[in-house]
Amino acid sequence: MGILNVTPDSFYDGGKFNDPTQIVYQVQSMLDHGATFIDVGGYSSRPGADTVSEKEELNRVIPVIKLIVENFPKTLISIDTFRSRVAYKAVESGACIVNDISAGNIDDAMMHTVAEMKVPYIMMHMQGTPQTMQVQPEYKQIVSEIVAFFEKKLEKATSLGIEEMVIDPGFGFGKTVTHNYEILQNLSELVAIGAPVLAGISRKSMIYKPLNTTPEKALNGTTALNMAALMNGARILRVHDVKEAKETITLFNKLQSS
Repeated sequence: MGILNVTPDSFYDGGKFNDPTQIVYQVQSMLDHGATFIDVGGYSSRPGADTVSEKEELNRVIPVIKLIVENFPKTLISIDTFRSRVAYKAVESGACIVNDISAGNIDDAMMHTVAEMKVPYIMMHMQGTPQTMQVQPEYKQIVSEIVAFFEKKLEKATSLGIEEMVIDPGFGFGKTVTHNYEILQNLSELVAIGAPVLAGISRKSMIYKPLNTTPEKALNGTTALNMAALMNGARILRVHDVKEAKETITLFNKLQSS
C-alpha cells in the first residue's frame, strides 16, 4: 500500500504532493514499483496534529481521487479517513477501500456507511485521538488488549454486514516505542484472530528514535522492520517507499518458498 498524503503537515511527506503534476508523477512511480493500493489521506494523524475541518479534508482528497481515477482508472484507491461522510464521498468519487484509524470510535456512523457501500474496511487500533494519543499511553497487557479490541470490532462489523476486513495494530498511535516492539514481536497473536493484518511502520519514530536519526534517514530501518512484520504474519505493508517494500516482499516470498 503506497502512501499519498495530500496534507501540509504529515510527519514525513507533508506538503510534498499538493500539485496535480506531482501527484500524477508520484502515483505513477508507486504503481511502476509494484504498489497494489494507493492510500489517499487529507488529515495528518501524526501526534499532536492540527484539527482539520471536514470541508477542508474533502477539498484535499476528492480532487486527488478523481485525478488518480482519470489518469490510472484501474488503480485500487483506499481513503484514509475516520469521517463517514468523507469515506462516502471518496468511494463515490472512485475509492474502493476505507482505511479508518479509529475503527469507528470517532464517527459512530462509519461502520454503517462502510456496510452500506459494500467496500472493504481497514480498522486500526488507536488509544485516544491524534491530538492526545502520545500523552503517556498506558496498557496492562498491550497485545491482549489489542486482540480483545479487534475481536469486538470485527464482531460488530460482521453484524452490520461488512464482509471484507483488515486489522491494523496502529504502530505509533497511542503507543510508546517499547509498546510498538512488543506488538511487532507478538504480531502472530493478531494474525490468529483471522483477519489480514496491515503493518504501518514506515519511517516512524519506533525506527528513528532508537537509531537516533530522522524520518528522512529511516528507510533502512523501515526495510528491516517490514521484513520482521512479514515474518510475523503481516499481509499488507503500508509504506512511503514502494520500491524497497516490494523488494522486501519478493525476498520474503523467496524465503518462504525455499
